[in-house]
Amino acid sequence: MYLPSADRYQAMPYRRAGRSGLLLPALSLGLWHNFGSDRTPETQGRILRRAFDLGITHFDLANNYGPPPGAAESAMGRALKTDFARLRDELVISTKAGYLMWDGPYGEWGSRKNLLSSLDQSLTRLGLDYVDIFYSHRPDPDTPLEETMGALDSAVRQGKALYAGISNYSPEQTRQAARILDGLGTPLLTHQPRYSMLDRRVEDGLLTALDELGTGSIAYSPLEQGILSDRYLHGIPEGSRAAGSSPFLTPEAVTPELVDRLRALDEVASARGQSLAQLALAWVLRGGRVTSAVVGASSVAQLENSVETVRHLDFADEELARIEEILKGRATG
Repeated sequence: MYLPSADRYQAMPYRRAGRSGLLLPALSLGLWHNFGSDRTPETQGRILRRAFDLGITHFDLANNYGPPPGAAESAMGRALKTDFARLRDELVISTKAGYLMWDGPYGEWGSRKNLLSSLDQSLTRLGLDYVDIFYSHRPDPDTPLEETMGALDSAVRQGKALYAGISNYSPEQTRQAARILDGLGTPLLTHQPRYSMLDRRVEDGLLTALDELGTGSIAYSPLEQGILSDRYLHGIPEGSRAAGSSPFLTPEAVTPELVDRLRALDEVASARGQSLAQLALAWVLRGGRVTSAVVGASSVAQLENSVETVRHLDFADEELARIEEILKGRATG
């Protein structure tokens, strides 16, 4: 029987999601890449247990995470049935719907039919009566936003989700979604955008909108598919995602100019006593505007390295200025 660490809440900082009462860990565990059928249940279980021992209470999923789609929810369902059966009330489980899951006209996007059917399927795979956060995974250009937000509101009112969230919505779409949900009586808890040192689009209005709305933010891909780690300091390593093992990261993305920037950032990290990945995570969490950053893990060691980040989240003004120079390509040796 799994007995969680007695001091699991001692080191991890927890941040309030917007104006809600929900506290989330500074780092959340994402089950996107490493909880499919290509990983053993034993490895997956070790990662999940160690994450909880380190204070990670939020496990981030989506219906299409795997591979194949649905596999990550099934893996989490196994862990919830065994290791975490007595611990459900200490966990925040989130899932999403919106990407392709089944054949026919109802298997993706943001219709009421898709979202609520998908949520029922997710709950079955997870073995749960409810999830804590249910997201619209992406905006649907062909479905009225009122319908999509109405489905999230229904999920909450039916007791199948405690909170509603959105992901990959623009600032204006986010404002509209929040207004609709407020009118229905279900506040928009959180937005999950992509955000990293190398992808700063959220700074072009989205973070400001979330501040004004009192909505939390959970950044995904803070390590930019692993580019912001020591793996790419000398180019593209064999077997890496950029070497061709992932459709989300191509070899063309890792240019000589990017490698030079990574090496300069690594020097900043070393001066702080951090790895490049830890620096990148701390940077996303700087200032408290981001509620939580989602990290992935293929091993317990990789997870532990990420969690070490929370020991040093503060930046000196000089450090931030140096990082800004590097990111904008104005850095000198």
